[in-house]
Amino acid sequence: MTLPAEVKTLSDPKEMAGYLQGVRGETGKSPVVFLPETTAQVCDCVRYCGQENLRFVPQSGNTGLVGASVPDTSDAMAVLSLSRLRERFELDLANRSLRVSAGFRLSEVNDRLADHGLFFPIDLGSDPMIGGMVATNTGGGRFLRYGDVRRNVLGLTVVLDGGEVLELGSPVRKDNTGPDWKHMHIGTSGWYGTVTEAILNLEPVVTEQATAIVVPASNDAMLTLLRHLETRVGPLLSAFEFMSRAAIGHTFDHASALKNPFARGEIPETALLIELSRPTKAPWDTPLEEVLEAVLAEAWERPEAPIADALFGRPEEIWALRHALSEGVKSAGPLIAFDLGFTRDKVIAFRADMARKLAQDFPMIEVCDFGHLGDGGLHFNLIKTDGPNEPGFERALRDYVVKQVVEVYGGSFSAEHGIGPKNLRYYEAYPAIPDDLLEQQVKLFRARGR
Repeated sequence: MTLPAEVKTLSDPKEMAGYLQGVRGETGKSPVVFLPETTAQVCDCVRYCGQENLRFVPQSGNTGLVGASVPDTSDAMAVLSLSRLRERFELDLANRSLRVSAGFRLSEVNDRLADHGLFFPIDLGSDPMIGGMVATNTGGGRFLRYGDVRRNVLGLTVVLDGGEVLELGSPVRKDNTGPDWKHMHIGTSGWYGTVTEAILNLEPVVTEQATAIVVPASNDAMLTLLRHLETRVGPLLSAFEFMSRAAIGHTFDHASALKNPFARGEIPETALLIELSRPTKAPWDTPLEEVLEAVLAEAWERPEAPIADALFGRPEEIWALRHALSEGVKSAGPLIAFDLGFTRDKVIAFRADMARKLAQDFPMIEVCDFGHLGDGGLHFNLIKTDGPNEPGFERALRDYVVKQVVEVYGGSFSAEHGIGPKNLRYYEAYPAIPDDLLEQQVKLFRARGR
């Protein structure tokens, strides 16, 4: 089999370079990069790889942080790039949904939807493509309000490794006529097939926001404040993020243009970013700034007094600090990063416990964490502050942390970054579902003619 002439490929090392490097330094080798423009061309590429016994890695926007979109170093793995996959952008205003090809970036999707007062409600610091967002089940800063990608995908078009095309799900939101097989392809890093199109649920654009940076009175006070806000303002609460002193400090050092909002410039041990938002404002609605000030004042007057300080400001300025944290931490030194998920109460317990254990067992490590306390997500970033880069050090540290996460705290070693080379051995050590059980389920559904 030969590829159709219209399928663009790259084989020149200089032209391929950008497809062989990840954002955290991962590098690979590949004999060819495929650049299909349609689902049919993806099928051609997949069939070609099958006939030639050529392994391939699907690559979307290549913004992932676990190396899942980069080929290995064998020079025997093709790259199936989705960057030119842009044949569909079909907006259904009546249904508030969008059928879109996997190669569109999130920013372009939302730019095109803005005139219609809609957006795809996944808020991120990076700008991934839709295919990669589906493959990793991206969450983001406003998960508390809108959920993750899984919650907002109605249907998928998937090319299996044999070249077959599956249409899974539909724009119909309520459909219980059988198993919802699209979920096999959301958050599974392209292992079961390559996503080429998605039908997305859309939400009305936010038109009013109110934000504050709050200094909690203690670690335990953070959950007390979160429960208070959820009780008092309900779905108006769209973000409840936390930032550690170390992460904020390195970010101010790295991004000098950022304004330090804290009194006398003294960064607290922990700061919370709290946001209220809504898409519309009726004439009788109280401005959200007043709502936020009122509910925080109520919390301040509670017997346990969960707030030590509150700083109000423009949303874009406050979010600028939050979105700059990743680069700020990255600039601080050799980075060993984890993307972890817990029940909300265990986020705080894990942080406190690991601060003690790491200080004792890995004293050369500085913890620079931040995350989404509202949904239990934790970006647990560790900076190596001194000492040589000894062989095996990073692996030993990763094994140490993941063991605590899974075995002690019942958490997830990959909250929203997916499974790549950095997480593969933990996937094998702590499988979400035994392979034999999954195979039995698939055979059962097939036997029933589903």
